[in-house]
Amino acid sequence: MDNTPRSNAFAHTFKYRSPLWIESDSDVSKSSGNISNSDSIRSSDSSNSINNYLDSKIPEHHQSTASGFSDGDNTADDNALSEDDRSKTPLRSPRKKYPRRSRSEFSMDDDEYSPSNSVTSVNSLASLLKEKLQSIPQKMRKKPTDYKLRAFVLLMFLAVAFFIGFAYTLYHQKALTKAYFESVQFNEPKRLIRIFNTDDVEILRAYLAVDLHGKQKAFPCLPEHRLSDGSECLEWLNTLRFYLKCLPHDPGMDNTTCYSVHWKALRHDITPNDCFDWSETKVHWYGGGQSINLTWPLDSGSIDYTPFITGDMQKSQLGNVLTRYFINSKGAAIIVDDETPLYLAVNNGKKQICIKAQFDEFAYANKLTEFPEMRYNICTAMDMKSLHSSIHSHRRAPLWDGLKPADMQTLESLISEPVWQIAPRFKHELQAETIAKYTEDVIDLGFLKQGHVLINEFWQEEIGDFSVDVKRFSTLNTTVDKLHRRGFKVAFTVQPFISTESANFAETVQKRLLITERNGDRRIPALTRFKSVDSAGVLDITDDRTIAWIYDKLRVVMDKYHIDSFYFDLGTAYDMPYYYRCEKRLINPDQYKTAFIKAFEKNLNIIGVSSAVSLPRPPIFVSLPPFESSWEALQSVIPTMLTYGVNGYPFIMPGAVGGDIYWPGSEQFLPSAKGSLDTNATNSSQNGIALPEKELYMRWLQMATFLPVMKFTHLPSKYNDERVLEMAKNLTLLRQKLVTPLLLRLRRAALEEGLGAARALWLRADGDAALQLRDQFALGADLVVAPVLARGATAREVYLPSGLWQDGIDGSLRKGNRWMHEYKVPLDKVAYFIRKPDDMRFK
Repeated sequence: MDNTPRSNAFAHTFKYRSPLWIESDSDVSKSSGNISNSDSIRSSDSSNSINNYLDSKIPEHHQSTASGFSDGDNTADDNALSEDDRSKTPLRSPRKKYPRRSRSEFSMDDDEYSPSNSVTSVNSLASLLKEKLQSIPQKMRKKPTDYKLRAFVLLMFLAVAFFIGFAYTLYHQKALTKAYFESVQFNEPKRLIRIFNTDDVEILRAYLAVDLHGKQKAFPCLPEHRLSDGSECLEWLNTLRFYLKCLPHDPGMDNTTCYSVHWKALRHDITPNDCFDWSETKVHWYGGGQSINLTWPLDSGSIDYTPFITGDMQKSQLGNVLTRYFINSKGAAIIVDDETPLYLAVNNGKKQICIKAQFDEFAYANKLTEFPEMRYNICTAMDMKSLHSSIHSHRRAPLWDGLKPADMQTLESLISEPVWQIAPRFKHELQAETIAKYTEDVIDLGFLKQGHVLINEFWQEEIGDFSVDVKRFSTLNTTVDKLHRRGFKVAFTVQPFISTESANFAETVQKRLLITERNGDRRIPALTRFKSVDSAGVLDITDDRTIAWIYDKLRVVMDKYHIDSFYFDLGTAYDMPYYYRCEKRLINPDQYKTAFIKAFEKNLNIIGVSSAVSLPRPPIFVSLPPFESSWEALQSVIPTMLTYGVNGYPFIMPGAVGGDIYWPGSEQFLPSAKGSLDTNATNSSQNGIALPEKELYMRWLQMATFLPVMKFTHLPSKYNDERVLEMAKNLTLLRQKLVTPLLLRLRRAALEEGLGAARALWLRADGDAALQLRDQFALGADLVVAPVLARGATAREVYLPSGLWQDGIDGSLRKGNRWMHEYKVPLDKVAYFIRKPDDMRFK
């Protein structure tokens, strides 16, 4: 055919398409195969015009027959070149000989040419170009490696963009976080404060002023609002003013660092409120106080915002002993100032402890400032043990300073001898013969020491008489003398309340010795309820005349009946009249009991107080709250005792073995004071009082053997059970030989360092296991006690700190720093372990 040479010429010419790369022959071959026969026959003029055009575009040095576009003798060489290599061979590179593998889809060499696949017209070229353009997506899909590369590049781009944004955000946050005093960081927009120890470990995180909504901007304080003590000062305009400073300390004395925080509200509707978060720092909190839903550690319970004043735990109030001190397991503590109108919340929707300054109509009605202010210190140390010891240390003002020999003797006798509490529920049940008979039963036991006989308020006709009821105690002088000869000491319970039926009520009203109502006539006393007394006034202890009047009354009783000491039953803050007003303004109702104790602690022999918010002078012991006779109450004794020890009360007096006769709220279950007893009691009775469950009494006695003071109301002989009596003898012998000598040695540490004898295990052991134990305690560092506290249980889990320990039940040696599972404890035994030297195991 005539057009065959022209087609070959066109094919050879068309193979030059790119100024940079040579496309493979196989691609040309594939493309040419798709051209239809109808398009292959074209006019020669059109072919010549195209050839002339293409020839004009080919550089002169590429138009030689020996160039790379000739397929004459180079067929074998072209077959040796791979498709990818051929497609990427630069035009100007030297020609190399490669074996030919395959032909391009655009190849139109002579050996493959036929009339059916010739290209002879412009339409064929246009069709070819169109088909190539349409095949581009298909060709891309045939090369997944291209997509992987592009996806990788896209991901890298997104990652770079993310990290740039993250770095910018982080830098922005860091730029807004200011460092104070080396270890304190404060982010002002978030009002987030973070404190680190010397190892750069975050030990405390707090969100400040949480009642401020949104990110309100703070400004530096005006010069007239700044302090000259080096405090940093910020102000949220017309809302709050914030002061922060580092308190000076002597590094040679201890490693504790403290920071002072001071908030001032600038409007009446603003309350400073700071929350200490533990969700990020992963710490446990201790101290403060106890409540029915707030035990040990604090973060395991919850309580909504509550005034930080003493109350009844059973009514979701805080307990009878409080301290404005909280410590966490990483070595940070919060100490709130006494003048702050403090509210406390724990786990109120978030994992945090919140403190708030807020005025109200009862607890903080006496405003010391126009708007609420909150002051507290944050103290830090390397660990919790050193921080706790440093804060409660009395080395600069030891508790023994100023104690008389008689005080030391009282302290020793309370540790080594029992307290016999005679506390009938009804007044007519207490007589001189009752006291004499009770003490005779104690002597008949033959193995218990005499100790202190504590008589409740029914030694008076009415509460507030401050004189002996001669109708029931006509021979009290003789009875007391007999008790002294037998080795007993006698203590009377005294309250600051004056019943309206007391003979002294009219006198105290006339002399204006009672607390009055706020905004009322000062001649009219404010009345309240106390225990079973429906109406009573409260002596105004802030009036010096009242102190002298009370002292004179008690002095007469002591001189006439030779009473040895007194026990102060001061009630709680909620026993105060709601609208109370004293001669001198009180910060809060709990300040009353502190003033009452201080008024008499140096002039009277006081063995204990029922409630406290500050440490009384030794030998005064602080009592645990009254507990009812139940297993739930037994399980509350140890965590309450440990909390009071952490709060800085080294001398603690627990309740009676088996439970107390009276506990807050129990009067609602009793008939009138002159009524009869419940005749449906299932247990045996002592003086008409139902005895605790036998197993409960035995387990309670086992625990009480190791407590700082042993208090009895129910005697073990009243059960008429030889097992109970034999166990009581063995425990008495154990206390006399092991526990009492240890407690007397620990007395020195209590007087100098403020550490109680009964301590949390985290003061003795490291690790998370000791942080949450609420049913074990240690006496010093050498004795671990693990009593059984559940009904019917004869085995329990026991954790031993590191070291070598001797089992108190069978005398075997036990390796420490581990749990002992299903440790067997028979009903008449108690689990305790004595620390031994590490080399004893080889002897």
